[in-house]
Amino acid sequence: MPNFSQGKNLLFILLVILFQSCGKKVGIPPVEAVVVSDTIVVKDTTLLVEKKPDIVQVQPVEEEPKVATEDLNFNYLKAKSKVLWKTNSNSDTYTVDIRMKKDSLIWMNISVSMITGATGLFTKERVQFFHKINNEYFNLTYDSLSAKMGFKITYEILQSLIVGNQPFKKNHSRVIRENENYILKQDEGRIQIDNYVGPNRKLKKLLVNDGPTENKLTLDYEDFAAINQFLFPFSSQITLDVKDKDNKLVKTLISIKYSKVELLETPLEFPFKVPAKYLNK
Repeated sequence: MPNFSQGKNLLFILLVILFQSCGKKVGIPPVEAVVVSDTIVVKDTTLLVEKKPDIVQVQPVEEEPKVATEDLNFNYLKAKSKVLWKTNSNSDTYTVDIRMKKDSLIWMNISVSMITGATGLFTKERVQFFHKINNEYFNLTYDSLSAKMGFKITYEILQSLIVGNQPFKKNHSRVIRENENYILKQDEGRIQIDNYVGPNRKLKKLLVNDGPTENKLTLDYEDFAAINQFLFPFSSQITLDVKDKDNKLVKTLISIKYSKVELLETPLEFPFKVPAKYLNK
């Protein structure tokens, strides 16, 4: 029987979607100071000489660089991955299938040894999750999910992170140059975000820090490859430092490696069924 431990299921399905990108390895593609000469002004019969003040040399000011990540344009996405979940006490490996309709639906299926253990469906309004083995059903708003996770979560954030985009693009960023990379520093309420953008204009690293709780997330993207002329990280690693209810720091490592991804124009099916006895509660 596959091992899907109690209490971890909801956290797992969220994090697998929340902090990943997907891909299949394939072949690639001065400020000017204007000097005004002395001018002579004639008024009646009196000759007046109007002298301009001495010109002060203005040093050019270096503007903050404009940095933008490269977004993905798609209609449907279909992907398969292997996910390693590791803590200090145990580790588990899962097969995770994802289907997605842009700006509308995210579906995922989690299995172990070819046996489906859980299915989740994310719409723009709600998160639904059915754990088939434990017979558990969750139906949450994003506000309640954000409260459980300790981070702000919306459908738009999930979608951006799945396809490898910067999650808070409309938020004003302070830009810092670090070697070949740019760091886009942002504040989103009580959350501080550092986006590391590489020369390929894709996220290389994402740091998220929740000030009041000191919960931290680090996401490293690796093995970039091209799909439909867009770059995706073929693998990624997530490190979570989150305090539990007893205020003890719990470290979790999640490694994601993709074997296949497709960007499609043809509509996909999103099979999500929950027994009526759970819906009527």
